[in-house]
Amino acid sequence: MSSALLAIGRRRTTAERRRDRERDIIRATRDLFDERGAIDAQIDDIAKRVGINKALIYRHFAGKEELFALTLVDYLGELDERLQQVDGPRKAPMTRLRALSEVFVDFCLEYPAFADCAMSLLRRTGEELFGEITEPVMVKLGAAMASALDRISAILKAGQRTGVFDEVDTDYLANHLYTQTLGAMHMARMGLIVSRDTPHQGDRPGHPVVHQADIGTVRATAITATLATAVGRKALTGTTPAKAGPRRATNGALKAGGTTKAASTNSTAGRTSTSSTGRTKHGKATARRSPSRTAGDNQ
Repeated sequence: MSSALLAIGRRRTTAERRRDRERDIIRATRDLFDERGAIDAQIDDIAKRVGINKALIYRHFAGKEELFALTLVDYLGELDERLQQVDGPRKAPMTRLRALSEVFVDFCLEYPAFADCAMSLLRRTGEELFGEITEPVMVKLGAAMASALDRISAILKAGQRTGVFDEVDTDYLANHLYTQTLGAMHMARMGLIVSRDTPHQGDRPGHPVVHQADIGTVRATAITATLATAVGRKALTGTTPAKAGPRRATNGALKAGGTTKAASTNSTAGRTSTSSTGRTKHGKATARRSPSRTAGDNQ
């Protein structure tokens, strides 16, 4: 074998060893995340877990933030596998979204450090991230996030076609639902609810107290919030929201999306009646359900 081929073989072996070491470091980081949380995981502890010098970690990663970003990529890869297992294009969009929401919430509860790490990155601006994380790692992180988000976006589009979900930008809404759920899971992570111990008495409010949050309630609320956000304005009217903004017609009627709706207001009684939305009494609105749609339609 020529010296050139030997050199290529040595380089390949060195590259393989480097990749193996990077995987070991990421695996050790995730283990420490799961044991202690993202905040308490230190580079020294990670190096000891792998059995290497701390300085070697900085030969593989630009810094702590980059290592944590790649650890998040590892979490996201496992999450996407779980989402793929429960999803199916033949299922109703509402059923699909509920299943994915349940998996996402349960994954956050199983791995609280994942939610911590994801929230930590969301608190940084794009400029800050590019200052801390190299471009190749940013590409990996973006691809890992996009895989899960694209799956949600596809379900939202399917729901829009069947008239179940609100007509909004699905890519935006997928990102919103991702962030919304992480915020709810942060509440579960804290496990705290703030309230008052006694009712208001004149100008003297009750003392604030802290209660333990029920994890089951947080879980159920987060899943319900995902479905409600996807339905959006349809939940308020029972119909597809008008695409055009309201405008005043010459005869005093209110026009929205090309449909004229007569409206009258009685200011002395504090009541407003509208032909399309029902009647409001004493500040409480009662929405008239569409006769062509029931709670289980298109779900």
